[in-house]
Amino acid sequence: MIALVWIVATVALYAASRALARRFLSPWLSPLLVVPGVLVVLLLATRTPYPTYLRGGRWLLALLGPTTVAFAVPLHRHRDLIRRYAVELVAGIATGSAVAVVSSAVSMLPRSITTPFAMQVATTLGGSPVLAAVFVIVTALVGVVSGRALVGRLPLRSPIARGALLGMGAHGAGTALALELGAVEGAVSGLVMIGAGLLLLFGAPVLQLALGAA
Repeated sequence: MIALVWIVATVALYAASRALARRFLSPWLSPLLVVPGVLVVLLLATRTPYPTYLRGGRWLLALLGPTTVAFAVPLHRHRDLIRRYAVELVAGIATGSAVAVVSSAVSMLPRSITTPFAMQVATTLGGSPVLAAVFVIVTALVGVVSGRALVGRLPLRSPIARGALLGMGAHGAGTALALELGAVEGAVSGLVMIGAGLLLLFGAPVLQLALGAA
């Protein structure tokens, strides 16, 4: 029963903060920022241990995988356009992933990929999957705030460029923002997000050997 209460509370907070963010167009009302903050206050106020919350929250966490897979739908719809810019997109994914790796510590290495991939990569490298998830959220928040400003100020006329920027810089949250800009932006952002995740996921054993040698 307690687990169900926390599931309902989490979903209700998300819906409310999402509505506020759309109404006032403020990144500071993003569900990524509001929901965890309010939940922490509620957990502390009710003296509820995190494992108790996680009994219900883990079901929401389990939906991250299917949600990531669902990004394949817009990819399929725009497959011809994506195929046309395949070389540029692969180069961007490789460059963005390389920058993320060389500028990070172990648990921060997967911070520029979506949460399901990030937690698995952190586990493979001997880091903390929970800490990796926190860094993913922080990266998403920074990426959405700065990405919205960059899209508005940089001369990015192509929806491919706008989608790639948001997908690499803010992964899932960036893809949600990209979908608001347009269907092509959303599809490209989803592709870049998943591509970067797969690249780091399959490259994790190599990184593990490199870290061990160091």
